[in-house]
Amino acid sequence: MKYALITGASGGIGSSTALRLAEDGWNLYLHYHSNETAMIELVRQVEKYGVEVVPIRANLAYPEEVESLVRNIFQLDAIVYSSGNSSWGLFQDLKEEEMDYMMNVHVKSPLLLVQKLLSKLMERKGNIVMVSSIWGQIGGACEVVYSTVKGAQLAFVKSLSKEVAPSGVRVNAIAPGAVDTAMMSSFTEWEIDALQEEIPMGRLAQADEIADTVHFLTSPKASYITGQTLAVNGGWHT
Repeated sequence: MKYALITGASGGIGSSTALRLAEDGWNLYLHYHSNETAMIELVRQVEKYGVEVVPIRANLAYPEEVESLVRNIFQLDAIVYSSGNSSWGLFQDLKEEEMDYMMNVHVKSPLLLVQKLLSKLMERKGNIVMVSSIWGQIGGACEVVYSTVKGAQLAFVKSLSKEVAPSGVRVNAIAPGAVDTAMMSSFTEWEIDALQEEIPMGRLAQADEIADTVHFLTSPKASYITGQTLAVNGGWHT
């Protein structure tokens, strides 16, 4: 039996990933923070596949809450880290509190989480998938801190993958471009149309397409892939 922890599971990418892995028979630990309604509905959908589901609430903006998440994890074959939000605005206008939030959710908390659960992954030769961003690869104006923390995730993947490869643990990342999720809700219809014109494939990604990539990386078909970042961006900025 396979067990995966998905953080940010109540979000668009997290919930699509949960359903894709459940379809393949994975038992799931589903982390969420505040969207209990979405989590209740997700658990209902996942249970249709006949797998075990354990919802776990924690606020990863506070690294001390990582411990409460870890205490609920027993057997573990994969971690899919998909928590976090973007931050938009001029760098000089950003408050220190927002910087701290972004650093905690995207860098410190995932590092602590993986550190505390790594021995469980080693026992079962599991793997880690970080859901990063295109901005972590190329940087984005008015998303300086978001680009910074997403870039840190990619550096973490490269470094940790080398350290744990002899133990049979694989570590990879996905760098989505623009994805049709709630994170895009602040954009106007005109802005989305303009964005789609920039993307060679002419549309936003669907959350299911990111979930399929996670599924591939956690599967035996990716057994010789580690330390890599898969860009799922429709040809945008490549």
